[in-house]
Amino acid sequence: MGFSLGVGTQANADMDLAAAFASCPWPVIGAINGFAITGGFELALMCDVLLASAEAKFADTHSRVGLMPVWGLSQKLPRIIGASRAKELSLTGNYLDAETAERWGLVNRVYAPEALLPAAKKLAAEMAGVEGGLLKRMKAVIDDGLSLPLPEALKMEIQRGSANNSAVTPEAAEESRKTAMARGREQTS
Repeated sequence: MGFSLGVGTQANADMDLAAAFASCPWPVIGAINGFAITGGFELALMCDVLLASAEAKFADTHSRVGLMPVWGLSQKLPRIIGASRAKELSLTGNYLDAETAERWGLVNRVYAPEALLPAAKKLAAEMAGVEGGLLKRMKAVIDDGLSLPLPEALKMEIQRGSANNSAVTPEAAEESRKTAMARGREQTS
């Protein structure tokens, strides 16, 4: 299977990275330790959670190289950081440092470079601690809801939540509550 993306060409339909990321039922954690520029920035935006090192930099240089985004940057970035900030980045090609990216809500957290990968692995382990089916359903309800107007998204949440919750026994709910309480105590001590 080939893939090429150049001036005047279109990504091969068999290799649509944005669709591949979107169809992944598991959370995708991005750990940015350096430059995420243009296509790399678009790849970062495909992740469910972004962590960055203090050395990370983000830039949308599409306009500087005469191209338009094709992997969702023009639609995702304004939804994450706001339309005005997204326009500033996309229309100037200026670089955004990690601390500002965190303040703007682009990345969840910023770490020292040597702490980035351990932090990403820890976050992945925490997510993996959630029962697999529920983890996928939680990710799906968030992603699917983002594509709907809020009233429809709320109805969808009620439908999916009710279907899930009706399958949970009182005993299982009590056991889960105890586990969650113990985990909360561990995280606060």
